[in-house]
Amino acid sequence: MNKDKALEELFLANKPQFDDKDVFMASLAKRLDTVEYIKQHQEATIRRYKMAVVVAFLAGLVVGGIAIAYLLTSPTDVPLFSFKTQFVLLQWLCDNSRMVTVAAISLLMVFGITSFIGNIQELMSLRKSHQHQRASL
Repeated sequence: MNKDKALEELFLANKPQFDDKDVFMASLAKRLDTVEYIKQHQEATIRRYKMAVVVAFLAGLVVGGIAIAYLLTSPTDVPLFSFKTQFVLLQWLCDNSRMVTVAAISLLMVFGITSFIGNIQELMSLRKSHQHQRASL
């Protein structure tokens, strides 16, 4: 609230003088060029971000698919990992290592896909807000 009041007072106290039209127009053109450069930079950043998200998503699908294919094609009588202990919980984990690993990979893939969808929705909202800002200018 205090910041809003301070900003309002700052704008009210500012009384620009337009003595030299050429200097003002040159300054205005320079500022508009700067704004345009920043907009282009933001758009390029959003494009790079989208591409990185798509690449990460595809890489996750490929790696997850390869991991699941490996698990399904490897011998079933050999556990994936072993703890060499008689503790009941760890022994159960060794006996069911395939199912636990497939479940963990599946959960990671679900998390990755939901993150991907969330990122796409965020990018779409950013795109809409940028379009709305352009339309208001």
